[in-house]
Amino acid sequence: MERAIVAIDVGTTKICTLVGELDENDNLCVVGVGVAPSHGLTKGVVVNVDEASKSIAASIEKAERVSGYTIEAAYVGLAGKHISSLNSRGVVAVGRGERYITEDDVRRAIEAAQAIAVPHNREIVHTLPRSFVLDGQDGVRDPVGMMGFRLEVEVHIVTGAVASMRNLVQCVESTGVMVNDLILQPLASSEAVLTPEERETGVVLVDAGGGTTDVAIFVEGSIWHSVVLPVGGNNLTNDIGVGLRTPFATAEELKLKYGHALPEAVDPNEMIDVTAFGEGATQSMTRMQLCEIVEARVEEMYALVQNEIRRSGYDGLLPAGLVLTGGTAELPGFRDLGREMLGLPVRVGRARGISGLAEAVSSPAYATAVGLLLWGKRHGTSERRLERRSHRWNDLYRRFREILGAFLPR
Repeated sequence: MERAIVAIDVGTTKICTLVGELDENDNLCVVGVGVAPSHGLTKGVVVNVDEASKSIAASIEKAERVSGYTIEAAYVGLAGKHISSLNSRGVVAVGRGERYITEDDVRRAIEAAQAIAVPHNREIVHTLPRSFVLDGQDGVRDPVGMMGFRLEVEVHIVTGAVASMRNLVQCVESTGVMVNDLILQPLASSEAVLTPEERETGVVLVDAGGGTTDVAIFVEGSIWHSVVLPVGGNNLTNDIGVGLRTPFATAEELKLKYGHALPEAVDPNEMIDVTAFGEGATQSMTRMQLCEIVEARVEEMYALVQNEIRRSGYDGLLPAGLVLTGGTAELPGFRDLGREMLGLPVRVGRARGISGLAEAVSSPAYATAVGLLLWGKRHGTSERRLERRSHRWNDLYRRFREILGAFLPR
């Protein structure tokens, strides 16, 4: 698999495994897709290791069948309300100005920025350089090769709960697939749907999935603010189920068939039949009543996004507006309500820069999985410390079980 990349998007509602091949010109071609229903996860976090492992295994098996590859390692998406982020700054002395700045100087500056108090139960997932300042000159994108005395770097640091990340790694590795890296899902999605001009001008990426809504704000080509909100499409379904007193599966079907975020856009006289709890119980109501339930929750989701924009300090300074992705982004009226509430340009982002089975993954719901492939293509096989430690611990644990098994009666 020297020229192949594998991505696994572990979501609350579905597990998606993609296999991509790189040709001689480094163009990415999707050759395998495996989608399976997700079990054992709540709001992007593993709550049942056995069920989650089986769901991941089913997705991997389907992708292997389609692609013809045996999957051995993959890039895995990371989300969940345990994710948090902050911006930090690091400063190092380069010397007396008689030599050029090297990659080692940049590394030292980034390490200085990482010298923050991180609780013992959390770990740094990403350290993303935003910009550099060289001898007071700001706006430097790449200082390597420049000459100066003092180098400063501003970074965006993403942290996550160690236990939640290790549980996710354990679920993937229990299928026999090694985790190359854990990638924050909105970062992955941004690789697939954002244009360089949007990143430079100022844009909000909103990845509205089933269990969470991931928000990432990009300014001057770099990420400035990121957060995972514990609300998503499943909340819409739950609201419909509670409001109409109907089972979850029926509520999901109603949402997909009749849901609209703008009640005034539907016919007020249109009637729908709803299967309620109870043997053979049905009720009739207007479609507008259903849409009013949907509208209330979507308004809450956009209010949370607006709060994050204000927290970032870029309220009113994001001319490229908002790019929607994720399965919930396809809900009718979702984009229009966002434009109305936030007063920003809004578009639905779809994956770009791929060929092969591109039609199969063109939906916004697959943006994260495609973005993971693109991340792997751009960043290579970098591994984080968490995975390396996890591999060693798993190897020791397996060895211990083998030794113990030799002494136990059979």
